[in-house]
Amino acid sequence: MKLHGYFRSSASYRVRIALNLKGLSAEHLPHHLRKGEQRDPAYLAINPQGLVPTLQDGGAVITQSLAIIEWLEETHPEPPLLPKDSLRRAHVRAFAMALACDTHPVQNLKVLARLRQFGLAEQQVTDWAAWANREGLAACETLIADEPGPFCFGEAPGMADLCLVPQLANARRFGVDVAAFPRLLTAEAATKNIKAFADAAPERQPDAE
Repeated sequence: MKLHGYFRSSASYRVRIALNLKGLSAEHLPHHLRKGEQRDPAYLAINPQGLVPTLQDGGAVITQSLAIIEWLEETHPEPPLLPKDSLRRAHVRAFAMALACDTHPVQNLKVLARLRQFGLAEQQVTDWAAWANREGLAACETLIADEPGPFCFGEAPGMADLCLVPQLANARRFGVDVAAFPRLLTAEAATKNIKAFADAAPERQPDAE
């Protein structure tokens, strides 16, 4: 397998954790987002959106982090990242999508670059990103408030945790006081001693700056 990504990409980070948890190895092919390498014609031929990550497995090409994670879950079911119960699966997916679909996209590099093009001052751009993170994380804090944990949904890490850990890292980068989300921090703390999470961290990637 080959994983096209970028060390600081939250979406790539999610997939790296999933691969590690599944015990799968992938050749990491970095595309420097700040240098625009994701818009190279050769990469656009693989992923027309010019986004990361993209997973290649033989002739198969899969884009979008949650689609990749779902495919990994279906093709390599152990250890499971989704619960067996259908309602519980829906709750986990809802949490994951709240971050991956509604929070992360409005504060990613592409959107922030566009805000700068509109003439917003750098502090306004940072404030926008911080607001997006606070809004999303606050909703997720409520979504799992009654979950005993220690992870987001139970005693083992799953898809929700794969999305949470990168998003908390993003929030900190934009100066968000994450102490406001104690339940989320409990879940994050539960991942700290898991090698699959540690090895997927941005600072441990070969393209880290």
